[in-house]
Amino acid sequence: MTQPRLFSYWRSSAAYRVRLGLAFKGLTADIVPVDLPAGAHREAGFQAINPDGLVPLLQIDGQSLTQSLAILEYLEETRPEPALLPADPVGRARVRAMAQWIACEIHPLNNLRTLQYLSRNLQLDADQRSAWYAHWVREGLLKFEQHLQESQTGDYCHGDTPGLADCLLMPQLFNARIMKVDLTGLTTMARLESRLLRLDWVRSAYPYSQVDAPGEAGDLGLPAV
Repeated sequence: MTQPRLFSYWRSSAAYRVRLGLAFKGLTADIVPVDLPAGAHREAGFQAINPDGLVPLLQIDGQSLTQSLAILEYLEETRPEPALLPADPVGRARVRAMAQWIACEIHPLNNLRTLQYLSRNLQLDADQRSAWYAHWVREGLLKFEQHLQESQTGDYCHGDTPGLADCLLMPQLFNARIMKVDLTGLTTMARLESRLLRLDWVRSAYPYSQVDAPGEAGDLGLPAV
């Protein structure tokens, strides 16, 4: 069977989600870097295989799949063990809601296209753009923290094993840290992040572990755990 190929960018939250999902399922993919800031996603070669011009793009089972949540659901349906989703319908609904809170409510307001529009079209300077990012990310993470504190069910976002919601939370926290968002008070989230970073499959998917990360591998390392 042909090994999966993942078109990825080291800092892309969406690509990071899929790297986590693949690693969780024990799948190894060939990583094909797509340099988003350099505009590689707009080049003819990439547009030919993904006219949307977005990462991630996962080639697997003879298919080319896009959109991180759809890819993660595909992995769950075709390779159900270990499970990204809990067995009970209420639990699955809760986990999907948490995942969608990040993917739909937080991420679109601070992805690369949005930030570039703020700079290029609306002429916001770097400080103004960072303030926009920090406001919306912190607002969203505070609500996520509230949900965790109100109904956390175990060591991870849901239950005592990692799952879909954790694959969404880790990339959002990484981007929040790199953009210096104030994470004060997000105590439950901090505990989850520390616990997840002790897992080998999580560390293998970490942005600075990627072949296209800046500098020598490991220069910036992983957060202390």
